[in-house]
Amino acid sequence: GANLSNSDFTMTDFSGSNLSGANLEKATVVRTWFEGASAEKANFSRIEAYRSNFAKVAATSASFAGAELQRANFAEAVLKGVDFEKAELGRVNFDNATLADVRFAYANLSRAVFSKARIEGKLAFEGAFMFLTRIEDTDLSGATGLEQEQIDMACGNAGTKLPQGLNAPAGWPCPSD
Repeated sequence: GANLSNSDFTMTDFSGSNLSGANLEKATVVRTWFEGASAEKANFSRIEAYRSNFAKVAATSASFAGAELQRANFAEAVLKGVDFEKAELGRVNFDNATLADVRFAYANLSRAVFSKARIEGKLAFEGAFMFLTRIEDTDLSGATGLEQEQIDMACGNAGTKLPQGLNAPAGWPCPSD
C-alpha cells in the first residue's frame, strides 16, 4: 500500500517484494527487477520500465495502463484482471505467463511474444497494434476486439486458435526474430 508515485527506482531490485496495493504511478523503474514480487492491485500506470524484469510476478488486478514497458520480461508471471490499456509493450516477453481477463486495448504489442502463454480467461485487444506479435500455438479463441487486420500483421502457425470469424493469413509463419 506504499505511495511510491513519481519515484526513480532505476536498476533497483524489488525481487520477492510485497508491492500489493502499492502506487508506483509515473515512477521510473528502468532495468528494475520485480521477479517473484507480489503486486496484487498495484498501480504501475504510466511507469517507465524499459527492459525491466517482471518474471514470476503475481499481479492480479494490477494496472499498467499507459506504461512504457518495451523489452520487459513477464515470463511465468500471473496476470489476472490486469489492465495494459494504451501501454507500450513492444518486444515484451509473456513466455509461460498466465493471462486471464487481461485488457490490451490500444496497446502497442509490436513483436511481443505470447507463444507460450497460458490463456485462462478472455483477453481484450480492441485497437491493439500487433505488428509481428508472436501468437504461435496460442489459444485466442476467446479473445475480444480482435480484427482481421491485426491477425494479418501477427505471427502465428497451425496451432494458433482464433476467434470465430477470423482466419489465419497465408503468410504464416513469420521468420524468427
